[in-house]
Amino acid sequence: DTAGQERFHTITTSYYRGAMGIMLVYDITNAKSFENISKWLRNIDEHANEDVERMLLGNKCDMEDKRVVPKAKGEQIAREHGIRFFETSAKANINIEKAFLTLAEDILRKTPVKEPNSENVDISSGGGVTGWKSKCC
Repeated sequence: DTAGQERFHTITTSYYRGAMGIMLVYDITNAKSFENISKWLRNIDEHANEDVERMLLGNKCDMEDKRVVPKAKGEQIAREHGIRFFETSAKANINIEKAFLTLAEDILRKTPVKEPNSENVDISSGGGVTGWKSKCC
């Protein structure tokens, strides 16, 4: 989370390279934050892996009376870039969990399933290290 600050530009580009998912967040009460979304999308296209999952979030949807960015504008830019869109409110906890779970599910859907090998430990059936006992404090 760099809050879109230009001074973090050099480090954000290095984060893009290993990212599997990126959430772009703008403030629905701040037109400038929405105007910067196109720039950040171009930045992601330049520096991130081409299969990175992206998601657009219009935050502060609990402040409808102060809205300056129509929901339709967020939906439109998301549609143009083929990415998911949600309006959220971190303060009122609206669509926060849904956004994170959806992004995680989209990433997992793209991630190839690895075959188990002898180095993996089976924790589902109580397997794993035997003879180990827990000791309190």
